Amino acid sequence: MNRYFIYLGYNGKNYCGWQIQPNGITIQQCIEEALATLLRRPVPITGAGRTDAGVHARLMVAHFDWEEAIEDLPFLAEKLNRLLPKDIAIYRIVPVREDAHARFDATSRTYKYYVTLRKDPFNYDFVYRMHGKIDFEAMNKACPILSDYLDFTSFSKLHTDVKTNNCRISRAGWEREGDVWVFTIQADRFLRNMVRAIVGTLLEVGRGKLTVEGFRNVIEAKDRGRAGTSAPGHALYLTEVTYPDELFIG
Repeated sequence: MNRYFIYLGYNGKNYCGWQIQPNGITIQQCIEEALATLLRRPVPITGAGRTDAGVHARLMVAHFDWEEAIEDLPFLAEKLNRLLPKDIAIYRIVPVREDAHARFDATSRTYKYYVTLRKDPFNYDFVYRMHGKIDFEAMNKACPILSDYLDFTSFSKLHTDVKTNNCRISRAGWEREGDVWVFTIQADRFLRNMVRAIVGTLLEVGRGKLTVEGFRNVIEAKDRGRAGTSAPGHALYLTEVTYPDELFIG
């Protein structure tokens, strides 16, 4: 059996997230249907994670298996792009070891969240516009606290099927890019709804409704009810997934 990683990106506005579900169209569904059309049999794919409804990915990775070696992978990627809707793009397909896993072998994932205080008719679908004064300096003082902890139950969606709420956050902070503030966070793994819950709670700090030490207390409480409301999904992007070099062939 031959295994391949698909590198892709998508605008999540019109989708109910990554993972196939019974009551809405998803990214995984669209790609599996396109692969089945081209390869003439069902081809399940496994993603590096599950983005929520409306969330985007500048870079997502998924894997699939095929019995025969696929000789012209760039041509397969091109044909997939012709079949897929305009808001899903295949960047490349690469061969990997038979036991390589898009989800479990990822060593880090990076998300970015975009916030603006300025009305802009060209980015309202992709950036969270806020009103009033936001203290980004205070939020940046709270960000390093995230690296002090492993258990992020306070930022996890309730009643999920994960065995642990532990994550190792290696980077978190806000930077200004013109009129937009960008929150970047990198970790070995993320819980469902985790980034949006962290952003929503940091924005409570930025509004002056929560102190920096109060942010620490939220994490230590291990209680989703103590954290802020999740920030909207339309301004969140998965931007990077990394893997060990030894997984790749050639």
